Amino acid sequence: HTSERPYECDKCSKMFRTSSSLLVHQRIHREERPFCCPECRKGFKQKATLITHQHIHTGESPYKCPQCGKSF
Repeated sequence: HTSERPYECDKCSKMFRTSSSLLVHQRIHREERPFCCPECRKGFKQKATLITHQHIHTGESPYKCPQCGKSF
């Protein structure tokens, strides 16, 4: 558990703890969008963003505001 970040992005010099984190980050510098929505074919750079997007198609509202109780 060190704060060492030995992996550096060659485009912006941002540092990362793991090589896999660097690889995910490097997508922001390219047009690579490997996660594709099966409904509308829109591409996303991260799987989590695709999952959030898919709620548009399903109508799912998995989150609930703790203050007002409204789902979104």
